[in-house]
Amino acid sequence: MNTTKQPILSIKGLQVAYGGIQAVKGVDMDVYDGELITLIGANGAGKTTTLKAITGLLPYKSGDVLFQGQSIKGVKPWTLVERGLVMVPEGRGVFARMTIVENLQMGAYLHSDKATFARGVDYAFETFPRLKERANQLAGTMSGGEQQMLAMARALMSQPKLLILDEPSMGLSPVLTEVIFKVIDKVSKEGITVVLVEQNANLALQAADRGYVMDSGNMIMTGNAHDLLTDPKVQAAYLGA
Repeated sequence: MNTTKQPILSIKGLQVAYGGIQAVKGVDMDVYDGELITLIGANGAGKTTTLKAITGLLPYKSGDVLFQGQSIKGVKPWTLVERGLVMVPEGRGVFARMTIVENLQMGAYLHSDKATFARGVDYAFETFPRLKERANQLAGTMSGGEQQMLAMARALMSQPKLLILDEPSMGLSPVLTEVIFKVIDKVSKEGITVVLVEQNANLALQAADRGYVMDSGNMIMTGNAHDLLTDPKVQAAYLGA
């Protein structure tokens, strides 16, 4: 990572409140092009709130978020998708009454030409062979792991510059979790910048280049992911050591 370059994503003094509750209390975070960054912390630390503020789903009280050097404060979520900032939300959010292919079409709505769509579907099916086997199945009848695959494939159809993943392994078996993390690694190595919030801090730090640790709405640590993985404080608090 060359920190002389401008970050693709820069968060400066971000504060987010729900009514009278201050959920995020002044977060600073930089993500550079091509990095895989993970944000770890206990439940209620403010991780998902931070992601929702970045992606325009929640207004923020103060501070700013810059994407590709430009402030995106107040920019609508669909406009951010057009710019290349895409999130796979916690809970997957697939269109239950649509087939797998129709869900992928929704992900590709920015790219209307048939050739681009066909290439995207080929990539999705190559990356997730299980989806190809069930191409015409309704998404709502799929398992949680298959829905997570579909949610990620749908996001990739939009050709993101920055992909944000919120708890991609939640509720999944160890086998499916391994599949999802292999895809995260593949996507990262292909050059897509990734921000990962993940309940399995051990796996997240093993996958990431750098990590941030969040607690009670504050960033309390940051550093090389391997250094955080071996830090006694992080091990005691988040890795079950």
